[in-house]
Amino acid sequence: MKSSALTVDKIAVTLSALCVVHCLLLPILATTLPLLGLWAENEWVHKAFVLAALPLSAVAFVNPVRLRFGYAMRGFALLGAALLVAGAFAEALHDYETVLTVVGASCLAAAHLTRIRMRSHVHLRR
Repeated sequence: MKSSALTVDKIAVTLSALCVVHCLLLPILATTLPLLGLWAENEWVHKAFVLAALPLSAVAFVNPVRLRFGYAMRGFALLGAALLVAGAFAEALHDYETVLTVVGASCLAAAHLTRIRMRSHVHLRR
């Protein structure tokens, strides 16, 4: 696997993990640390995560993947990206923001991890 493609996938997985941590742990910590609560509830934070994740994932998944299940991985990544966008930008879905974001980030991370795993298996067989 090219080191640049591997790096992009690893950064994307890390960003997804940070997004999940932000959505699940910061509200808990915010109850004990009010200043942290201000950061946890800011809408710009959610939008910034999404705006960072989309181009990074696009770079990773735009290249043709000649792997088995390549299209399925892209579809799963696209689903994750759509859920992230819906959670961050669709005001009508505000009550479901955390669920949409956690599921979306998890889908995106799973697609990147699958891509890393499958590419390393292809590389090992050569």
